[in-house]
Amino acid sequence: MLDNKLAAKLGMDSATQPSEFHAETLDRDTRSEDNVIRLPSAGVTSSDERLDHFVKRDGLTFAGTHLIIDLWGAKRLDEIEHIEEALKECVTAAGATLLHIHLHHFSPNGGVSGVAVLAESHISIHTWPECGYAALDVFMCGDARPHAAIDVLKRAFVPTAVNIGDHKRGMVV
Repeated sequence: MLDNKLAAKLGMDSATQPSEFHAETLDRDTRSEDNVIRLPSAGVTSSDERLDHFVKRDGLTFAGTHLIIDLWGAKRLDEIEHIEEALKECVTAAGATLLHIHLHHFSPNGGVSGVAVLAESHISIHTWPECGYAALDVFMCGDARPHAAIDVLKRAFVPTAVNIGDHKRGMVV
């Protein structure tokens, strides 16, 4: 079980705490200079079921990949049904598990904001059709392939430019 202070800082209650995970509170001793939390003795082994959804790639272990995607010159950003289908296709392409989609259509500009909640995390979208701009977050852990969503988004919205930030979240050192 997580230390109660750490669990509270992470917004977890007893029902959401991962099992068999031991960490110290987030204090000066557990933070590295690059803001990576150091897990005591790591407790990380290839058989550690607690980390079954962590990604292990290129000698690194981390919680998941978080893509920050900006679409510029994009089309169909005010079509809520099209956006929902594109998000579903992203989920399928990434090999993720869809739990729920919630989208909201704004007026008068017709922008859409929403999220696809995944077992592996989420995909969120916020659109400004009057600017041809969409901001997306694609965050996935485990075996999901978040990068597969990029081509789906390009096909769905036909942007003239795409900016991508690729972040590894929850680095274990």
